[in-house]
Amino acid sequence: MLDSTPIAVGIDVGGTKTHLRAEAGGDPGSGPGTVADHVRRSRGWRPHDPASAAAWLAALIDDALPQGARPASVAVGGHACETPRQCEEIRSALHALLHVPCRVVGDAELLVPAAGLDKGVGLVAGTGSVAVGRLADGTGIQVGGWGAVLGDEGGSAGLVREAARAVWAAHDRAEPPDALADRLTAAFGVSEVPALGAALESATDVSAEWGRHAPSVFAAAEDGSSLALRVIAEGGRALASLVVRLAGRGIPVDDVVVAGGTVLLQPALYEAFTAALAGELPSARPRRLRVPPVEGAVALARALL
Repeated sequence: MLDSTPIAVGIDVGGTKTHLRAEAGGDPGSGPGTVADHVRRSRGWRPHDPASAAAWLAALIDDALPQGARPASVAVGGHACETPRQCEEIRSALHALLHVPCRVVGDAELLVPAAGLDKGVGLVAGTGSVAVGRLADGTGIQVGGWGAVLGDEGGSAGLVREAARAVWAAHDRAEPPDALADRLTAAFGVSEVPALGAALESATDVSAEWGRHAPSVFAAAEDGSSLALRVIAEGGRALASLVVRLAGRGIPVDDVVVAGGTVLLQPALYEAFTAALAGELPSARPRRLRVPPVEGAVALARALL
């Protein structure tokens, strides 16, 4: 019966959407199966306010589970959970509300367990970019993920930023606008390259508003723009460099689990990344994540049982 079977709740809180999955039974196949599978927008998620974040998660769980059902364990991969201390503060606040074992990690840490692995690197390149791994003693290490203004190379927003820099440099060299300049000015609704600066600076949500124009960079590459091709190649090298940094800090990098709409849906970027990784770390094996990251959260929640 469901009432007597422990329910493991896994939650993947992304920058745009949140996916909750609840499974009955301590091991796959040991119970009645999926109790809840719930997707909603991540509006209201405030990871830098632990009490607010915990209350948001508790309300999500209460809303998603069947009436009368209670979790036996909860694991959360949270967008913008950037430090162990921040994650621990949310975990502690959530535990105080639910009184069950809880674990909170950054959302990129869900990739390795979602792939059925117990060690390796999780690499995300969506709107932003970040890579994570754990040392032999369990210490988590994150590199990248510094936002579209200063970092996130290889993510969609970072690619648009670098594409704008490339067309500005070409303009300064008095080169005629190529396909990348044409695509970017059209995407941002401006008539000429110099006006791109004001268009980018006017964004209220830099990551989202820049990132949504990334398809223009890939379209320009297909049109033959050498600037766009260079931006994509540099983005792939930047993603590979995240893995190299983790390797340099002692993280096992034999398996690199890759997720994120930008890198997985754009073959040119994925190929640039894998080529650069093969050149830097020939023993590293990139693998596309083919299941929802929330499965990693469920695996972590089961482990708490």
